[in-house]
Amino acid sequence: MVGIRSYGAYIPRYRILRRTIYEAMGWYNTATAGVAKGERTVANYDEDSVTMAVAAAQDCLEGIERDEIGGLSLSSTTVPYLERLNAGICSAALALRPDIRTADFGSCLRSGTTALLYACDAVKAGSLDSVLVCTSDCRQGKPGSALEHTFGDGAAAILLGKDDVVAELKGTYSLSQDMADYRRTDGDGFIRSWEERWIRDEGYGKILVDAVHGFLQRYGLAIDAFAKVVLACPSSAAVRGIGKRLGLDPSKLQDNLMANVGDTGSAMSVMGLVAALEEAKPGDKILVVSYGNGSDVLYFEATDKIQRMPDRMGVKGHLHQRAELDNYTKYLVYRDLIPVEMGIRGEETPPVRLSVMQREGDTLAALCGSRCKACGTPQYPKQRVCVNPDCGVVDEMEPYPFQDRVGKIKSFTGDNLAFSVSPPALYGLIDFTDGGRLYLDITDSELDQLEVGTPVKMGFRRKYVDKRRGIYAYFWKAIPVNADAGK
Repeated sequence: MVGIRSYGAYIPRYRILRRTIYEAMGWYNTATAGVAKGERTVANYDEDSVTMAVAAAQDCLEGIERDEIGGLSLSSTTVPYLERLNAGICSAALALRPDIRTADFGSCLRSGTTALLYACDAVKAGSLDSVLVCTSDCRQGKPGSALEHTFGDGAAAILLGKDDVVAELKGTYSLSQDMADYRRTDGDGFIRSWEERWIRDEGYGKILVDAVHGFLQRYGLAIDAFAKVVLACPSSAAVRGIGKRLGLDPSKLQDNLMANVGDTGSAMSVMGLVAALEEAKPGDKILVVSYGNGSDVLYFEATDKIQRMPDRMGVKGHLHQRAELDNYTKYLVYRDLIPVEMGIRGEETPPVRLSVMQREGDTLAALCGSRCKACGTPQYPKQRVCVNPDCGVVDEMEPYPFQDRVGKIKSFTGDNLAFSVSPPALYGLIDFTDGGRLYLDITDSELDQLEVGTPVKMGFRRKYVDKRRGIYAYFWKAIPVNADAGK
C-alpha cells in the first residue's frame, strides 16, 4: 500500500500578538482591527523557508534510517534561491544519500499537496521506495495590511512509502483554476492580493466546495464518512461556512491554526494533515483539501501502526514552545524591513568562499565529523588522527553526524560588541553527551535563560546573507531544549 510512513512539523518559537501589530500600524489602516485577534508565528532572524523545512524534516525522520530516503522535495512560495535547487540544500543538510531525486515545487499555495501527489505516484510506480515531502513558507504582507496579521511562518514534512505506513492513501482529486487572488512577481517584496471578500467567496467558498463535491462523486463517498477534514482556508468563518455547505459536522473540521499560528501558505494543508494524524485512531478517514489556483483533495485512512508512532514534536509540541515577540520594531528588524546601524564590526561581511563550501561538503552542510573505529572517540571537524591521547590511530575514522546529537552548554558568552540582529550575540562551548565538543552560536534563547549545563539540540540556521553576492550562508547553531515540549 502507498501511504504515510512518518510525519513532522516545525513552528517557530516566536509569536507576535496581532494586537501588537495593530497598536503599531492601526493608525494607518483601522480596518485591520477585524483581524487583530490571537497571535501569529514569526520566524527568527536566522530562519527562512529552507531552515524551517530542514527542522520539520528532522522531526519527521525521528527513528528513520536516512539511507532509506530515495527522494526529497521542497514546496514553498518563498524559497531564498530562484536559481539554485533549494531542495538540494535541504538534502545536504539532512545528510541524505547523494543518489536521490530532489525537486522544488513552488509558485502556488497548493504546491505542498501537488508534491504529495507526485511523490505518491512515484512510490506507487516503484520508481522510488520512499519520498520525503517538505513544505515551508515565510510570506510577508505589507506593514499595515491585513495579510501582515494573518500570515504565519511554519513548515511540515511527510515521508511517503509502501512499508509500515501509518495512513494509507485511498483516493485523490484535483481541480485547476487560474484565479489571480494572491500574486507576487520577481520584483515584489510583498504579497499582493485582490479584494478579500471576493477571494473568500469566489475563491475558497467555491473552489474548495467544488473540489470536495467532485471527489465525493468520483469515489461514491459521503462527507460524514470522514473523521477529520482539513480545509486550507485562513478564514475561520469561511471554514465553518464551507463545512456547513458540505453538510459536515463542525466537530470534524480540523483546526486551521489561525488563532495561534496563521496562514502558512503552501505548508498550511500539510500542517493540518500532521495535526490530524497526531489525533488519529486506526480506521480514521482524513480528507485534506488544499487551495491555490485550484485545489487538490487527498484521502488517507489511518492504519493500526498509527498507534505505534514514536513521539515527536509535531504541531502540538511546537505550540508549547512559545516566546512572545512583544516589540513590533523588533519584528520589522527580523524581517529586514527597516535598516539598522550595524557598526564597524558588522558593516564588512567576509565573502563566502563557495569553493570552500563545496570542498568541505557534509562537514559544513550536515555538521558531520568523524569517529574513531578503534576507541569510539568522536571529533569535529573530521580528523585523520584520533584525538584520544590513549589511542592515536591514523586513518581509522568513520563519518559521525553531530546534527542529531544532544549536548550541554559547557560555557557561554553574551556579546554586546559583536553585531547581531538580536543582541547580544550568544555563543558557547557545547559538550555532546556521546562525546565531542564544538564552539557554536546559540539561538532561540535569551541570555538570562542560559546556564552551564543547559541541554541543547542542533538547528540548521542562516548564518548570514551576503547581499552583494546573492549568497545565503547556512550552518548549525545550538538551540536550548525545552524539557516540557513534545507530546
